[in-house]
This record gives sequence, structure tokens and C-alpha cells, in this order.
Amino acid sequence: MAGSGLETVDARALMAHVLGVNRAWLIAHGDDPLSPEAAARFDELAARRRAGEPVAYLVGEREFMGHRLQVSPDVLIPRPETELLVETALACVAGRAAPALLDLGTGSGAIAISLALARPDARVRATDLSAGALAVARANARRLDADVEFLHGDWLDALNPAQPAAIYDAIVANPPYIADGDRHLAEGDLRFEPRGALTDGADGLQALRAIAAGAGCWLKPGGWLWLEHGWDQAAAVRALLAGAGLSGVESRRDLAGIERISGGYL
Repeated sequence: MAGSGLETVDARALMAHVLGVNRAWLIAHGDDPLSPEAAARFDELAARRRAGEPVAYLVGEREFMGHRLQVSPDVLIPRPETELLVETALACVAGRAAPALLDLGTGSGAIAISLALARPDARVRATDLSAGALAVARANARRLDADVEFLHGDWLDALNPAQPAAIYDAIVANPPYIADGDRHLAEGDLRFEPRGALTDGADGLQALRAIAAGAGCWLKPGGWLWLEHGWDQAAAVRALLAGAGLSGVESRRDLAGIERISGGYL
């Protein structure tokens, strides 16, 4: 790994992937010789990482809420800060039997699967407009034995209009919220992630507006809507939620102290 030009954590992750071992084994056997095939494979992945390709895509997985999730360029790479969204939703339905939960724009399925595994009694649905993302999410759910129903469609439009309204105890979403033209879209891992999962192509609030405006009719009385958003969007999202008639509107901070999610109840 020395001389690869990578940060140690990245080099170890790639080497562990190539060898099919865990980090502890790799540290214990760091001086073992590599086969020519393993060395060639590591060099290939290291070159791709030096070019900026995310480690998660190179190894094909990322951990989220203690679960190993498969990822591909069809889906956003799950971030640790999004775990706050899952933890908050679970807390909001802690006293409810068999809660109905909805994840909008599920991507890899990280949020929906984590909800289903934490609450096996819950009825969990998840939507996404991307067929590629839904294929990844379904594969993750099968592998982790998570009971999630996946629906193809754009946000709430994926739901069956013939279903009775007011059926969800909590709705959550981590929609695209980066404004078009934001310089971060051309930097780091974001360059390789699906653009439609990062930006709405406008001011970064379009999806948040649509979800806030439409979610109320799908929530039970007392049901919660929680949305992840950008570091500087909390006030704007609180205004959207209040304008949609939700009560108890608040924002919560992630471990970095950033107002990461905002929500309210019907």
C-alpha cells in the first residue's frame, strides 16, 4: 500500500476489498507478499481512486446504521449524517404499534431498510424515480432480509391515488437539495454521484417544496414529516413545513452541529 499515493484509510479499504479480508486481518498481515493478480487489481483501483472515484463505488458497498449496503453509481453514497433522519423517525414512532413509514427518494434503500430492520413490525414503503436505484435498493433489502415495499415514481406521485389517505405515521426524505451551480458539485466524490440525487437543477428547494406541500394528506393525525436539507436551508425548510400546516416544526443538528434535518407533525 505504501507508495500508492492514497490516504491510509483509502488504501486499506481497497486492499481489504481486493483480498476479501477485514481491516484487522489486513493490519495483522500487512507484511505478507501479494500475488501478482492482487497487486495488479489493487494498482487499478488505486489509480481510479487517485482520479477521484469514490471508495464506496470502487468496493461496491458502504456501511450505514451498522448495515453493509451495496452501492453503485446509480445511487447516492449513504452518509453518516443521514443516520440522524432514521434515528429521529424511529423516536417519533417509538410508542406506536405497527407504524406505517414512507421513505421518499430511497436511492440505495439505506433509510427504508434501516427503518424496517429497527422496527420489524413496521409497514415500510419506499419510492424512487430511478429504476437503477430501485434495483440496488431491492437487492439490499433482499440481502439484509428487510421487509420493504418499493414503488417506482416521483416522490409522492409513486403512491397509489386509490389508497386511502392519511395512512403514514412518519414520512422521511433525503431529497436533492444542492443548488444548481454550487461549486461543490464539481468537487470530490460528488463528481461521480448521480446528479439528480444531488441537485434539483434550480435553487435546491424544489423537491423540498413539493414534498412539504404534498405530504400532509398522507399523514395520520400526529404523523411526522422529516426532511434532510443543506447546511444553510433549515430556516427555509421550517417555513415550508409551517406553511404546509404542520405543527411543532423544528430542526435538529447532526454531530457536526449543523442543522441537518427539519420536521413537524400533522
